[in-house]
Amino acid sequence: MKGLYETWGTFYEKQDMYVLDDRRLTFYYIFGSVKELGSGQYYMFTIKNKQGEFLEGGNSYRLPIPANPPVHQYWSIVIYDRSTHTLIREVDWFSRSSKDPNVKQNPDGTVDIYFWPKAPAGKEANWIPTNAGMFCEVCFRFYGPDKQLFDTTWRLLDVEKVK
Repeated sequence: MKGLYETWGTFYEKQDMYVLDDRRLTFYYIFGSVKELGSGQYYMFTIKNKQGEFLEGGNSYRLPIPANPPVHQYWSIVIYDRSTHTLIREVDWFSRSSKDPNVKQNPDGTVDIYFWPKAPAGKEANWIPTNAGMFCEVCFRFYGPDKQLFDTTWRLLDVEKVK
């Protein structure tokens, strides 16, 4: 765990060290076990879009979130810089969540979250900025996940590339 302590304060960055094993163990203990439905948290990650292409920060993407995500508390989506596995630097924000009163729902209860370098017109409240020249990781977080997530009667859709 020495590598974890050495890099924690620098967002896990150290030029000659990637502390994967220490981070994996830490995240397992902190985030990895939902003991009761409706409590704890559950995370889903992706580094590719629906077509199987790596997520590039200079491209335009949409994550369609089906209506009624199975959570007791809230959901959030966070975009990470894949080269460092940390939050994207030099952007004003890196996430959106159902707790944000500005995030807009569609009339059918679905939500579309967009991520690309410039805000799509009229979609600023549902936009997460990225930087061209970087690869991204997308993390969808369920806080207080419910049964429908685990029995797959509710399914999160794939990230779509927008042209």
